[in-house]
Amino acid sequence: MTLNIRPVTAGLWPSLETLFGPQGACYGCWCSYFRLAPKQREVLSRDDRKQLLKDATGKPLPPGLIALDDGVPVGWVQVTPRSHVPRWNTPRTVSRPLEGDDPSDPGLWAISCFFIQSKRRGQGISHALLSAAVAHARDNGARIVEACPMLKASQSKSVGLFVGSVSVFEKAGFERVAEWKPGRPLMRQVLA
Repeated sequence: MTLNIRPVTAGLWPSLETLFGPQGACYGCWCSYFRLAPKQREVLSRDDRKQLLKDATGKPLPPGLIALDDGVPVGWVQVTPRSHVPRWNTPRTVSRPLEGDDPSDPGLWAISCFFIQSKRRGQGISHALLSAAVAHARDNGARIVEACPMLKASQSKSVGLFVGSVSVFEKAGFERVAEWKPGRPLMRQVLA
């Protein structure tokens, strides 16, 4: 397997749309879960959420990266400044910023979502996406990259691991810096 991992710009939107399928990955989320407040998400249709992500691919800073295997889309990671995922920053979330951190700081980034094609899960794609996400963040001015992965899911290939697995982040050199809910640590890599 040779993966080509690239930022999802407008030109790659059709590939992301293919990967997510007609349901929009994770039950029609279209990676809006962390981008919108719950009340905002509730009033939007699946098509509205899809359009929001499509619009984001046309902005100067793409919303994430896509993994292509011989041109076939097989995986996605949402990697953005923390300010692009406001739900990550609310005081009651497990991903809330550390005391003294400013979520509007353009150097503080978040890796918030993964989606791997179901038949390709467990093949190391999330490891490759994470490595590329860290490099992408660094190349775009990140000093710190954070994630709030899950320690374990009921099944290792579960869609419930959309936040990523703690073991994948540990292997990539991320360190646990807080844990406000058992099994969901806030993890960080300093890129200085």
